Amino acid sequence: MPKPRKIAGLNPEKTAVELTEAEWEIMKVIWEKEPCAAGTVQETLAQSRDRAYSTVKTTMDRMVEKGFLEIERIRNLQLFRSCISEVDARRGEFRKMLKRAFDGALTPMMQFLIEHEGLSKEEASQLRKLVNMAETKKTNRK
Repeated sequence: MPKPRKIAGLNPEKTAVELTEAEWEIMKVIWEKEPCAAGTVQETLAQSRDRAYSTVKTTMDRMVEKGFLEIERIRNLQLFRSCISEVDARRGEFRKMLKRAFDGALTPMMQFLIEHEGLSKEEASQLRKLVNMAETKKTNRK
């Protein structure tokens, strides 16, 4: 059996964006509503989970220090904007999981999903289309 291929571009030395669970919740609101104030984030999060304003604001200030958010000041108002894209955040989360669970190898991960998590007919069809698109791209680059 051939050795599993590591995912292209997965560089363990390269720092990937890694968000905590609380940071993910905040970033989802920011991406949807930016620019927005901490109060807007807290109110949105309060619909699903009771979070104190001070907790949300402290977390957001720490995210500014980490470079995930930036602050735009308009008089006494602080508006927050994202400094990272949703794609970069997802990529970081995916790479972390792939490295931890599958030693960075994509094929064993896909095999695991198919064998242990199952696919609906629609998901299998979509997966086949994606594989075909990837093969077509690779052929066109040659």
